[in-house]
Amino acid sequence: MLLTIAAALALLGIVILVHELGHFLAAKAVGIGVLRFSIGFGAPTPIRFRWGETEYVVAWIPLGGYVKMATREEEGGVSAIEGGLAVDFPPEKLFENKPLWARILVLLAGVAMNVVLAWALYAGVALTAGVQEDPTTTVAVVHDSLLPPAAAELASLPFAAWITHVNDDTVASWNDIGTGILDIASDRLRFDFAGGIDPIILPIPGTAADDRYAVYQALEPLWEARIAAVTPGRPASRAGIEPGDLFVAADGDTIRYWGDLLAVVEPAAGDTIVFTILRQGSLIEIPLVPDTVPEAVRDPRAGGDRKVGFIGVAPEIGIRRVRYGPIAAALQGWSMTVTSVARVAFALRGLILGQVSPRELGGPIFIAQLSGQMAQLGIVAFLSFMAFISINLAIFNLLPIPVLDGGHLVFLVLEGIRGKPVSVQVRMRFTQIGLALLLALVVFVVYNDLVRVVGG
Repeated sequence: MLLTIAAALALLGIVILVHELGHFLAAKAVGIGVLRFSIGFGAPTPIRFRWGETEYVVAWIPLGGYVKMATREEEGGVSAIEGGLAVDFPPEKLFENKPLWARILVLLAGVAMNVVLAWALYAGVALTAGVQEDPTTTVAVVHDSLLPPAAAELASLPFAAWITHVNDDTVASWNDIGTGILDIASDRLRFDFAGGIDPIILPIPGTAADDRYAVYQALEPLWEARIAAVTPGRPASRAGIEPGDLFVAADGDTIRYWGDLLAVVEPAAGDTIVFTILRQGSLIEIPLVPDTVPEAVRDPRAGGDRKVGFIGVAPEIGIRRVRYGPIAAALQGWSMTVTSVARVAFALRGLILGQVSPRELGGPIFIAQLSGQMAQLGIVAFLSFMAFISINLAIFNLLPIPVLDGGHLVFLVLEGIRGKPVSVQVRMRFTQIGLALLLALVVFVVYNDLVRVVGG
């Protein structure tokens, strides 16, 4: 519990601090006065001090932070969560008196700093600890139901298609394949294969992040159904399955790869399956009865929850650790940052289109739990998770909801189009609506967290 609390405070504190520091430094750079720099919302805790014109505080509600800039305008309702304050500044230091470009720069600085933090963390991990790579470059099957229309040609790939190049770059791991697919700089997506399979060229530009990520999700790597680890007390352990065992058949039907094993086990909770196992050159038959996953599992294709069987084994993938020099680590860090952006954007799109249940959303309790789990796995896992949360915060803040950076940005874009600011009254009205939406979202994700904790 103490590790979980400490890990959550460290992660959220650093990610929020960096975001607000971006706003703060940009505001100072363009000459905007800053009244308060706060980590957290609401009334300040005893941790507070003043330096120059700015008060630095830690507030009681640890669900974000803010930089309170000098302005003559009321912000309808926002002062309630910021704790309320008033300081006089000369006209030249007021936010609304600065050029449009300067105000846009200040709003985008927080998001930019979160992206830079993620990049730095990913690059630092690559430089010091290296990156784990899956050496697989063979596609077992393509799930055509996940493919965007422009990628339908991939559905024709035969079983065990060996990818040699993506976008004309040689690939030596599944990581390389993912990097190539999610490359935002490419104007189309090309796959080359070994064994006489014709190249496939898809008219999907790198900027179409949703379609690119859908392609990545549709490709399933060819992992052997060979066992690396067996969980004690689970069906496989009770039946005598050992590390190194290779599943070759289930009830007489051939198992070609790991996905075939999952396809047999997952729908068979509570049923007996007779597996044929290759162990040290000999074939043996072992009956197994899969247990049921205790938590509800959402069906990504049909929707709703489904019962899922499991036997308690992990595949032998042959993960290798690759170390990088400074330049290569920076490039790898950027690649991982882009991949994280694509994943978050894909999930957000799924929420908007109803393809992902809102119950999948997590709040501060969920983040705290994951922070503790990552901390237990080690500093590399924890820093990588921090980078991913930093990207989440960046994208969340770009949502066009008043109170968030994206909402304020919409007002400034409208000002640029109209040639004059949106009226204070209109902004106050929409800010109040945005604040209500934000508070409702907080309540909802905390409710989700509590449901997970109590198992409801």
